[in-house]
Amino acid sequence: MGKSMGSEPLGKLYNGRKAKRRREWRGLKDTWYDYVHWLGIWGTLIGFVLRPANLKAFFRYRWMVNYLAVPDFFDRHTEGMRGTQLRVARVALELVVRDMCKSMSVMFRADPACGNDKKLNEKLVVFDENMMSQIMNGFPNLKWVSVEVPAVYTCAMMAQDGVLYYLDAAQEYGIPNDVCPMPAAELGVALKGDYPRIGRCAVQCNTTCDGSLMGNGIMASCMDIPTFQLAVPIRHDEDSVQQYAAEEILNAIAFIEEQTGETFDWNAFFETMKRFNKETEQLLEWYDISRTPYPQITGNSLSLYRYAVYMAAGGRVDDFLKTDHKLTKLAMKGYGRKELMAKQVRHRAITWGVQSAYYTAFGIWLQNCWGIVPLVDMLTLCSTRMIDTEDKDKAVYDLAYLYEKMIMRSRSNGGYEVGVADLWRFCESFHVDMVIMYAHMGCKSMSGYHGLFEEEARAHGIHLVWATHGLMDARTASRKDMRTEVNRYMRTVLREEPLDASLEDIDDELAW
Repeated sequence: MGKSMGSEPLGKLYNGRKAKRRREWRGLKDTWYDYVHWLGIWGTLIGFVLRPANLKAFFRYRWMVNYLAVPDFFDRHTEGMRGTQLRVARVALELVVRDMCKSMSVMFRADPACGNDKKLNEKLVVFDENMMSQIMNGFPNLKWVSVEVPAVYTCAMMAQDGVLYYLDAAQEYGIPNDVCPMPAAELGVALKGDYPRIGRCAVQCNTTCDGSLMGNGIMASCMDIPTFQLAVPIRHDEDSVQQYAAEEILNAIAFIEEQTGETFDWNAFFETMKRFNKETEQLLEWYDISRTPYPQITGNSLSLYRYAVYMAAGGRVDDFLKTDHKLTKLAMKGYGRKELMAKQVRHRAITWGVQSAYYTAFGIWLQNCWGIVPLVDMLTLCSTRMIDTEDKDKAVYDLAYLYEKMIMRSRSNGGYEVGVADLWRFCESFHVDMVIMYAHMGCKSMSGYHGLFEEEARAHGIHLVWATHGLMDARTASRKDMRTEVNRYMRTVLREEPLDASLEDIDDELAW
């Protein structure tokens, strides 16, 4: 045991149970830093549950129990980290937890089964799970919420069996088991009556696949409130669809105005989008550092944090911009010290495809076990276009393009150019030699590209490693199955030995 990276066989901490044998020793300074922040997470959770409406929700909704695994979630996503890397992960992900707690508190306070704040409920606009929130920037008197994110997607991240109960409920109802687990789980929650019945109205989008559209229809029926379907163009890189896309944004705004009595405030919109543009500028700085031999903000510290900034906060929460600056400062400090992301950086990688929700710490394992550093991921590589904050007409077109480039649809929709060709451009830009290709078993849209990825990888001289998963259902492809695919490639194709052999075969079947 020691303070240097890779000084302890991390696989020996696993014992086949929910929790590890003990906490990781990182040297006095980093262990103390990590432990204080671990206690801070418990403080956030305790403060959250002490609110009466939240406490009622804990006993009302079955999925709430998954949030007891939040501290363990941080242990998984900081495994093996030291120095700047540890601090970046803690600073970024802890803000996501605090922001999620605030959003859930609003949701439960308005929920008739918990807080029953009717006045607040009239101010809520419910967006679906894959729907960006930026339209709400022009409605400062209203609040944006998503009931699906805390009930389904986040639960699957906290615990690998977090939504299995709802998946089984959907299949018992008659949904085939080869449907994507995300909309299936959303249906299961609806069937069990485990969504808060809140909101004045709802806005949904035509997301990535037929399964998601099915889920939207069910959610609209379940919520029993006026619902608008935002029909974003599928071939979103074509100039001919942009006017239609802008008109759909205006239609959504008009719908919210009609249902709530509020008027879209362009000044408020411009002010928040200026903040959003600054957040994008910070992201581009992190990308520039990642193109060097000493990347600092990568993997889950980048992806999970950026999802919250890009999709949920959307420029409305000043804490995210402040944290962006803090992260940039940490990154520049680590870069100046030439800190590495792993004991030995053998491969610079991009992760492409939709990652497993029940194994978001897969990238950490890649680093610690094989020295594969995932620099960026497909869902983070979305629009970085600056939004016009002076001209209303231009702003609508920019906003429409942003919605066309939403996470979960920016690559899976749009055709060959964005789904396949862009990957090799990013490989060149970030100087990577490996692609970790997530193969989601229930995702039909990306599966059609399988052969094309293989051909193009050979043509570009890129190592392509497939990692098959079931998104939210670990029973179809376990965490161990994902690791085994990598292990076989590294040993048989590249003839490499692991950096930490104790991680090559670990027992985490029952772990959170």
